[in-house]
Amino acid sequence: MALQEYAGAIVLDVDGQEVDVVDLNITAKTGRKLVKTMNSTGRAKGFARGITEYELSVTVVVPLTGDLDWESIEGSKLTQYPAAAGQPRVSYLDCFSLEVGAKYSVENEARRDIKLASLRKVNE
Repeated sequence: MALQEYAGAIVLDVDGQEVDVVDLNITAKTGRKLVKTMNSTGRAKGFARGITEYELSVTVVVPLTGDLDWESIEGSKLTQYPAAAGQPRVSYLDCFSLEVGAKYSVENEARRDIKLASLRKVNE
């Protein structure tokens, strides 16, 4: 049996500036919706295509200096790529912030939770 290698840690760039990320969650909503019809079978028969939405949840550490103004992000480009070389990059274009929060605890560094929406996804 051959040994498998899997994707590991990632690097995140926001408009070309590397950001120290603790956690990144990406959700793509396809926009497809179930179409219910009244018919003799009593079941749905298909779906309608809609608009795809991308939502990114990012947790970053709070630096003492040089923190991004996350609340004012509009039209930004977020690029995610594996820390190991040779893997494809994925960019989320026209990003804007939806929510920004801060988190402090005894055991960990200060963190910031950011929710962003993106209008496009591009595999580079």
